[in-house]
Parts: sequence; structure tokens; C-alpha cells
Amino acid sequence: MSYVYAFLGFAALIIAHEAGHVTAAKAVGMRVERFSLFFGPMLVKFRRGETEYGIGPIPLGGYVKITGMNPTEEIAPEFVDRAYYNQPVWKRNVVILAGPAVNLLIAFVIIWGLLLSNGAAVPIKRVAAVETSSAAAGVLRPGDQIVSVDGVSGSADQIRTEIATHRCAGTQVNGCLAATPVRIVLRRNGQLLTFSVRPRYSAADHRPLLGFEFGEGTQYPSITHAASLAVTGLWSVTKQTVSTVARVFEPKERKQLSGVVGGFTVTQQSFAQSPSLALQVLALISLSLAVINLFPFLPLDGGHVFWALAEKVRGRRIPFAVMERAGVVGFVLILVLFVIGLSNDITTLSGGGFNVH
Repeated sequence: MSYVYAFLGFAALIIAHEAGHVTAAKAVGMRVERFSLFFGPMLVKFRRGETEYGIGPIPLGGYVKITGMNPTEEIAPEFVDRAYYNQPVWKRNVVILAGPAVNLLIAFVIIWGLLLSNGAAVPIKRVAAVETSSAAAGVLRPGDQIVSVDGVSGSADQIRTEIATHRCAGTQVNGCLAATPVRIVLRRNGQLLTFSVRPRYSAADHRPLLGFEFGEGTQYPSITHAASLAVTGLWSVTKQTVSTVARVFEPKERKQLSGVVGGFTVTQQSFAQSPSLALQVLALISLSLAVINLFPFLPLDGGHVFWALAEKVRGRRIPFAVMERAGVVGFVLILVLFVIGLSNDITTLSGGGFNVH
């Protein structure tokens, strides 16, 4: 059943993307001729008004046909005024950007909803583990609740920062003891205890450490805080995605790319394990669809936006032949990404799978 859910999840993201284009096109008065889930001749189709809807046999995406997307096509006189390339640049860009915008919105809503319902894992001021032979060994115990450090009773990060102020006298070398001790107040078995411990400098961490780890707890953020966390997380993934694609010819970055097979397999495994995990994966896939589509190469959405803006700057229409030749770059990019992604998927699957946790 998880395979069915994964397929439906992928289909829903494609439908939502293309529906964004269709809705925007109709809203600004363009004529939408066809709306297809998947590619190829439609196996199932029906007509509503002037638009034909259907499902194709090749599950690698979907498409919307708007009258006049190719400025050289023959258009019936009654539809000339509604043709894509006869519309102002702002209308064309609204239609093109609507697809990625829907995918971004889906990714945001999913992550935002998960944060509100499941909370976020955050460090709590409770000792989870104490390193052997560390400054804290024999003093702190797992389960101790840190009340304050040198009078600082803020977050776990604030406590780490305070500990780091206790430096060694002279040059900071690995393992040296701090010149002054840290005053720790903690709660153990309901009792408040106070200890003074001198941290040791860690060259690997570039700061003094006591040698213990904080545990993690679940925090349920407010509606606005959850929205902020969702935006921050999605922006971080976006930067990583762009960086990976931009450096696709570097061996290390190339291995991180995944294709349709990998995306479907990870989604299927996620549905088999947990609905929350599956929704996270779908959110990331939706975000990736938006980001990749915004690259400025035809036939990607970003390519249409790029040439529309170039027309605006130039003051007159760009010859379609020029856009077709430049579109070869986009086609080659998509082909390269597809081949690399599929190759990585096959290697991963033959080497033991994706191991989703």
C-alpha cells in the first residue's frame, strides 16, 4: 500500500504544480487548451469548457498547453488576443511562476503543520551523557538538570557560551585546564546541588568543555514561531539544493543527486515507516520541484521568466529561434541531471537501498 501512497503523493505534487499554471492562466484571460498529468498521448481524457484534461502514460511529470506558447504556431483569429505571447510580460510571469509558487506553498504548509502538531526537537538543560575522563566525570550524572552556570540560567546554547568563557591561562592548548572554575547549580533527585568544575580546552571544538551532552526534548512552537522555523529550514535546503546543482560536476556533489527512482523509493519507504516522515519527504520533493524549475533555462519555468524579462529590457520580442537555440542548454542540463540521478539511484539500490530512518 505504501507504493500506492507514494505514487499518489508524486501525482498530487505534479497536479498541484500544473494546476497553479492553469489557474493563473485562466485568471489573466489566457486560453488553456490542455492539462495533462504525465506525458505522452492521453490514455484517459475529458473536456471541461475549452480545456481538455487527461492522464498520459509516462509518469515523469505533467504539462499545460496554453494557446500561443509557441509564437510561430497558427492561431484561430478569435483566440489571437488571448495567446500567451500576445500578453504583457507581467501576465506571462504570473502564469509561469504560479507553478513553483504552489510547490513552495505546499512545502511550507507541510513543514509548518508538522512543527505545530509534532513539535521540534530542541536541546534541553538535562544531562544526557558524561564523557569518561572529562572535567565533568565524577561530578555530573545523566539525568541531572542544569539550573544555572555562573548564574546564567538561559537556554542550553547560552550555558555552552558561558562555559566557553573559562579559558586557560596563556596559550590555549588541547587539554589545558581553565584558570577559573565553572560554578554549576543542578537539580538531582529533587535536591539542588552546587559544584565548581574547571573545564578543559578542546582544540577540535575550539572552546573549553566540561565534557557532557545535553539531552533533547520536544518544543511546541507558536503559530508564528513555527512559520519562522519552517521558512528557515526550507531556505537552508534551498541553498543546499542550488549549491549541489551548481557543482554537479564535482564528484562529491554529484553523488548527492537523486532521480525519480530514488525520490519515489524514499517516499515509499517513508510511507511504510511513518506518515510524518512521508510528509517531510514530500515537502522536500515539492521544494526541489520549485527550486529546479526556477533555474533560468528553457524549458524550465525559470527559462520562460528569463526570456520574458529579457524582452522587457530589450523593448521588443526576442526571436523564437534564439530562445530555441538557448533552450538546448536547459535540455542538456535536465538530461545530465536525470542521467546522474538515475545512475546514483541504481547504485544506491544495488548497494543496499536508501535506508530511510
